[in-house]
Amino acid sequence: MPVCPWETMGGMTPHADRPRELAAFLKAHRSRLDPADVGLSTPGQPRRVPGLRREEVAQLASISTDYYTRLEQGRLAGASPGVLDALAGALRLGEDERSYLFQLAGKTDQRPRKQTEPEGVRPQLQQLLDNLRDSPALVLGRYLDILAWNPLATAVFRDFARVPRLERNFLRMLFLDPQIRGRYTDWAPLARICVGFVRVTTNGHSEPRISSLIGELSLTDADFRTWWAEQHTSYETNGTKHLTHPDVGDYALDWQVLQTLGEQQLLMVMTAPPQSDSLAVLRRLAR
Repeated sequence: MPVCPWETMGGMTPHADRPRELAAFLKAHRSRLDPADVGLSTPGQPRRVPGLRREEVAQLASISTDYYTRLEQGRLAGASPGVLDALAGALRLGEDERSYLFQLAGKTDQRPRKQTEPEGVRPQLQQLLDNLRDSPALVLGRYLDILAWNPLATAVFRDFARVPRLERNFLRMLFLDPQIRGRYTDWAPLARICVGFVRVTTNGHSEPRISSLIGELSLTDADFRTWWAEQHTSYETNGTKHLTHPDVGDYALDWQVLQTLGEQQLLMVMTAPPQSDSLAVLRRLAR
């Protein structure tokens, strides 16, 4: 995944729009901070607007108010990684917001971060997947990485084995993969559920690859950018989704998500609703 995805991928936020995005980003984050939480309490001096003032952010970041004002106007071209690091600290940014700030500025975050090992799937869980003959099923990691799948999931969606591992993330594919996105005729509700789940899971802290993913999706998709900024932290674990496939047309599937113990992985299983034609559709896809 490139450091500056807007430079190498189609459909990204145009270069001319990044100053506007930056201004909105900085204003939103300073408005969410309580002055008392950063040692700037001013008893007896009511504020007309919530959050920090520009000069207070500048003070916390050890830069001039004029410089910060220019940054908030989207004039970020000369901002060094050190200034961006100071801003991230002043605004109490989590890993994903920090990554987004650096991507907006076109800079590389040089701060060393802890890398985590790729998640694996127990053989018994893979066997369970393979034994679900009439139910598409996926095993998802803590950030919705697609860790395992059964043959029927391949038939319903796509061949996940052909997707590079770092791109094989259900949230990413819902927004950026036309095959996955196009399978859902009621795409938006499911996409919002997944955004809410990842928002809860990261809770402002995530490994670098997921921070990069959040930044990429924020720059790429206006819906994701809006839903992520809303900070919804609720999501559903079951329901009915309406899908479509070029070989069989439209059909419905019930779905539910079960959490494994220990690994904190998710088993997402889709089943044909009772008294529907969906089971016959699934069997046609499985041929």
